[in-house]
Amino acid sequence: MNTPLPSAVDRRRFFRLVGGAAVGSLASRFITGDALAAPLRPDNHQAKASEELVREYYASLNPYQRQQLVFPWNYVGAGTTPARLGVYNTAIGKAIGETCTKGQRELIERIMMSMSSGDDGWRKITRNGGWDTDNGILSCGAYIFGDPEGDRKFSFLFTGHHLTMRCDGNSEPNTAFGGPIFYGHIVNGYSQRNVFNEQTLKVMSVYEMLDADQQKHAVVDGRPATRDDTVFSPTQSGRDLPGIAGRDLSADQKGLIQGVLKDVLSPYREEDVAEVMDIVRANGGMEKIHLAFYRDTETNEKEPWSYWRLEGPGFVWNFRVLPHVHTYVSVAKV
Repeated sequence: MNTPLPSAVDRRRFFRLVGGAAVGSLASRFITGDALAAPLRPDNHQAKASEELVREYYASLNPYQRQQLVFPWNYVGAGTTPARLGVYNTAIGKAIGETCTKGQRELIERIMMSMSSGDDGWRKITRNGGWDTDNGILSCGAYIFGDPEGDRKFSFLFTGHHLTMRCDGNSEPNTAFGGPIFYGHIVNGYSQRNVFNEQTLKVMSVYEMLDADQQKHAVVDGRPATRDDTVFSPTQSGRDLPGIAGRDLSADQKGLIQGVLKDVLSPYREEDVAEVMDIVRANGGMEKIHLAFYRDTETNEKEPWSYWRLEGPGFVWNFRVLPHVHTYVSVAKV
């Protein structure tokens, strides 16, 4: 169960987080004491860049905190690939609640706000403000790989239950989001209570628009490959992909596929969305993006797929719907 949000917000913290311009439109909710669905995000033009806030966070860390939270750029840890590029479902070291001061926790929250697209993006990223854990953001981790000072390579990595996100000032070239990301919500993907339910509904509308022959090609029995099986290299860019390709769809159907892509990208900041679209175009465009619907023993007439998946050269958006949402994303030029 998610931690319930307080019914009132400290006034100084409120103004610090949302900025003056946002206060007018939301003041009535604050003054009347209504519970907020999530912490409030500043307008994009007022917010500092994510990378600038990461530098502030780095500068605030004392020697002990740096020992716990800062790692070399190529640090591997227990794995075989750089830890900065991992996909995680929990804090990977000391959690925010164990190591960070109140001011640093607020700064981390501002970083995550700046990485989202607006109020709705912030709601989805935080899963209605609860971070999908009983202890909220305190159970998550905020780590730095490399050195964000000057023009050195660095990556800010945020991990928690059902969430892996990064910002890296484009230190990882030709790679969207600075590496694979992961998001989810501990609610059935077909339920309106799931913050990503709009994505499920959008995909269902695409399926319903396909004719019988297209549906036959689009549906796949079983479950898709995930995580390590979807790491891309140039030699994999020409392999056969499951599902139906954009080139085999009508103009209207292609428009719906583009609508799905727009919807899944909607929680993220503009520069991340632009980079994804640039990479899609560089890898062959929407014509080469496939959409597949996976069904297994968990599916039924009302909940017809366990997974759906957008995939193309250098691109995968693997969305598990049942029993709750797990989504793995990897986008890179090939």
